[in-house]
Amino acid sequence: MLWIPIDRSLDIPLIRQVYQQIRDRILNGQLKSDEKLPSTRELSAELKVSRNVILEAYDQLTAEGFLVSRMGSGTFVAAGAFLVHHKKEPSFYSSNWIEENKIDENIINFRSGIPALDLFPRKTWTKLSSAIWSDTPPSSFGYDIPEGRPELRQVLSQYLLKTRGVDCHPDQIVITSGATQAMTLVSKLLISPEDTVIMEDPITNDIQTIFKTTGAKLYPIPVDENGMKTSLLPLNKNPKFVFVTPSHQFPLGGTLPIQRRIQLIHYSRKTNCYLVEDDYDSEFRYEGPPVSSLQGLEPERVLYIGSFSKILSPALRMGYLILPLHLIEKCRKLKWFSDLHTPSLDQLVLARFIKEGYLERHIAKMKKIYKSRRDFLINCLKTTFSNKVNIFGDSTGLHLIVEFNEQHFSKEVLEKIEHFGVKIYPVEDHAIEKGKHPNQIILGYGHLKNEEIKEGITRLCQAIYNPNTRNKSRLNP
Repeated sequence: MLWIPIDRSLDIPLIRQVYQQIRDRILNGQLKSDEKLPSTRELSAELKVSRNVILEAYDQLTAEGFLVSRMGSGTFVAAGAFLVHHKKEPSFYSSNWIEENKIDENIINFRSGIPALDLFPRKTWTKLSSAIWSDTPPSSFGYDIPEGRPELRQVLSQYLLKTRGVDCHPDQIVITSGATQAMTLVSKLLISPEDTVIMEDPITNDIQTIFKTTGAKLYPIPVDENGMKTSLLPLNKNPKFVFVTPSHQFPLGGTLPIQRRIQLIHYSRKTNCYLVEDDYDSEFRYEGPPVSSLQGLEPERVLYIGSFSKILSPALRMGYLILPLHLIEKCRKLKWFSDLHTPSLDQLVLARFIKEGYLERHIAKMKKIYKSRRDFLINCLKTTFSNKVNIFGDSTGLHLIVEFNEQHFSKEVLEKIEHFGVKIYPVEDHAIEKGKHPNQIILGYGHLKNEEIKEGITRLCQAIYNPNTRNKSRLNP
């Protein structure tokens, strides 16, 4: 007889249990080709289950080719259903990912680029979402166009012209699933293996990876307090594009002045290359309005990337790419084969959020909050470290740079700091040419309350200057 253990306490249907165990035994060779199985009546009596359970399990196995039924003879194991199994690799990737990204509430994390998630305008978003889901015609629930909803592209073009001086028609906009997808589209659109891409140095490590993955060679240009040193742009290279963050250089925080912007445009004309402008958080400029875009000076050479991750929430996964006219159709095709389109109803909610003025009001509110948090962080740094640090890159955005006069941030030092319950991010991690920023760290503050900022700086000081003092709140929460 065929012994199959049945466990009625499991949340697995009996049919599935019978099916799975017979299937596994055929695959691993325990049940051999042409071996006869018990009749459905015999097996149901043996397992004390309804005959219908066995009938459905046999039917499923027959449909999948594991069993064959022979008229007047019974049910047999089909030929060719044995599979040699190799040793399984341990499935550690998903568990490691969860472990690495698990939130430790005892650690104060100065990660940059995270907005105040608790201040997301939930009520307004819920109200608009409800209206969209109730009133939208059935056609909006189908497949959509890859470049994004016309309602969002229309209102976005008007908003960007008004606030950032971006000169574009709605048809030049492709709505993306965040800035990361926009950069991936740019890499597929413009880069072939062995092409040269000029980039600021330092620049976000993830961006470097996106472009290097295509086989491109990165040519770094150093930055100073005014952004990319455009006088160092190489005339003996033929780059596909120059990647810049002109409104708020990441991570060092400089703003590219008009003279360097003009130099950059002249260089792109001379070498016939594009300029890729990443405008990731310039809405939060604390001394005056946001700086006008580079795109507004040279629309036919600049690809402009923006996102709502830092303005509203990373969870929205909503960004956009603005393209010169002759690149639009090719980019639409790339977007289509990437993910068809960004979720349509989310686009409609965001379009309404912008059109009815909620976005501008939210930005105005958050600028005051972030400025207050920035000022509090600067005061904590100055009070705690006095003349041992220099602070810069704080005019815009959700992070600043701290340069220590006598402290380098090696891997060992960073581990010790994290042991004290605070996580910081060295500029050196984002450098293409290593060794130039060993004493500089990035401190993000947008998502931290004042008490967290104060405690975090206290712990940082303890870790650096009192290594034998253990942080009680970290070790004994």
